[in-house]
Amino acid sequence: MVVSSGTQGNPTSRPKRWSRATSWRVGTPVVVLLCGGLLAVSFVNADGTDLRPGRYEDLATLVDGERSRYNRLEAQLTDLQSEVDHLTSGVSDKDVKKLQKQSAKLADPAGTSDHSGAGMQIVLGDAPSEVQESYTGDDPNSLVVHQQDIQAVVNALWSGGAEAITIAGKRIITTTGIKCSGSTVQLDGVPYPQPYVIEAVGDPDRLQAAIDRDDHVQNYRADALDPKVQIGWSLKPLTYLTAPAYDGLLDVKYAKPLPQDD
Repeated sequence: MVVSSGTQGNPTSRPKRWSRATSWRVGTPVVVLLCGGLLAVSFVNADGTDLRPGRYEDLATLVDGERSRYNRLEAQLTDLQSEVDHLTSGVSDKDVKKLQKQSAKLADPAGTSDHSGAGMQIVLGDAPSEVQESYTGDDPNSLVVHQQDIQAVVNALWSGGAEAITIAGKRIITTTGIKCSGSTVQLDGVPYPQPYVIEAVGDPDRLQAAIDRDDHVQNYRADALDPKVQIGWSLKPLTYLTAPAYDGLLDVKYAKPLPQDD
């Protein structure tokens, strides 16, 4: 009976030990393969970028990274445009020459050539950090620069006869888009951090008069003088400045009337 009992006990325990060992031998390669697959998928989706946003210590770093990428693409565009201009200049067709002369006359008003002269510089910026931290008012949005603030200044300068305007050194034309993206402002999709330097070529007296009569700008300047807000504002006339030519894409889209049924 003792032998019979021992014979029944041993066989029942050994299969369990073999089952665990087999599970480890089979499971470990499967886990390794799965991890490798996840790493491969992450590498493909990253496409050379970092999938962990925590790597960026602050917003300025992210803005600088995006701007560097934009500058590389812009340099490629400039090279291609130079090549197109070189090939176009070699065309001897009369109609092409006529169109080139017309284009040259429109370059200045269109903003595709440098424009220099007297003018004005205006700088907008968020309230100092210590003011933002101690602010107890009802409208914290008054402490930061918004797209409508920049647009108001630009529109006032245009109404004052500005011949050319730049923001952060970039030429503004009729198709330039200005909008907020978080705590930065984008110009044609490119983010720029504050402070925002706006320069305009034109008669300084006329530009000053236009700034003084714009209601939105006056409200902004009142906040700049308010010790509880202190949003950034500075204005100074310039005897000479140059607004560089617009160097972005000229992708003009316009509506066409639908054909009328007879």
